[in-house]
Amino acid sequence: MKPVLWITCKLPDEVVEPLKAWADVRQWPTVEVNMPHDKLVEIIKEAEILWTIMDNQVSRELIESAPNLKLICNLAVGYNNIDVVAAKEFGVAVTNTPGVLTDTTADLAFTLMLTTARRIVEASDELRNGDWTYWGVNQLAGVDIFGAKLGIIGMGRIGEAVAHRAKGFNMDVIYHNRSRKVEAEEQFGFEYRALDDLLSESDFIVVLTPLTPETKGLIGERELALMKNSAVLINVARGGIVQEDALYNALKNNVIWAAGSDVFEKEPIDLNHPLLTLKNFVALPHIGSATLRTRKNMMEMNIQSMISYSKGNPIDHRVI
Repeated sequence: MKPVLWITCKLPDEVVEPLKAWADVRQWPTVEVNMPHDKLVEIIKEAEILWTIMDNQVSRELIESAPNLKLICNLAVGYNNIDVVAAKEFGVAVTNTPGVLTDTTADLAFTLMLTTARRIVEASDELRNGDWTYWGVNQLAGVDIFGAKLGIIGMGRIGEAVAHRAKGFNMDVIYHNRSRKVEAEEQFGFEYRALDDLLSESDFIVVLTPLTPETKGLIGERELALMKNSAVLINVARGGIVQEDALYNALKNNVIWAAGSDVFEKEPIDLNHPLLTLKNFVALPHIGSATLRTRKNMMEMNIQSMISYSKGNPIDHRVI
């Protein structure tokens, strides 16, 4: 009897069809809207394998209600949407897609940094709205990235990739991490700093740390006040690390110069969120890994995990 595989979003046919050779595949049918939570509550009860995305909150309650569940494959490198403690207790393996999106996310971090620094969205909107009527000396003047000091909070694989790119812009790179990266320091020539020192020294700060109980709310009013009033803050990690109310106040009151974020505490972000009213804030809809090649590779990694499970082999890319 084939294991029941539930896919919580609509994936391309060429990805799904081969799975039917060994699994009873059931899939959410529409691209425009992902599976709502009440449907997840319903279908998890029959799934042996659950293929999830970050939108799906797989809580202890859901795992307890799923007597057949043996494997959750998360289409992301992060997995804070899944209660992994409960999964381990109930003998459910959890996998993710580590490594494959390192360069793509690093590219996005640099794109967001450049876009925010040079006021690209604001300038494009001004042109499209017919407000470009003159050339002024300081009209839409941004800040320079080349030769600036970059502070990276969270020096994992993506952090190192961002640091590598920064060298092409002749940036002076400093970083904060829970452990020193001596080999990376020697390779890239950057230096470790305590968090407060990094915040006060940096012209640009990129947040890349995972969301954990220790990092939740890591950047708040106190931390923003330590930054230069010309500084730019970029978050491509997870919502909840930067306190959004504090960030709004800092941007509105010119405590810092600008910020950009690909992630939010609530996703999708509400259109009436105060941050979206600010011209010095650039918002993206969580597209850090959104290139065709990377998303294809992520799906292939999840499928590799499923196939190894189906054959009774050790499960690839296992978190727990």
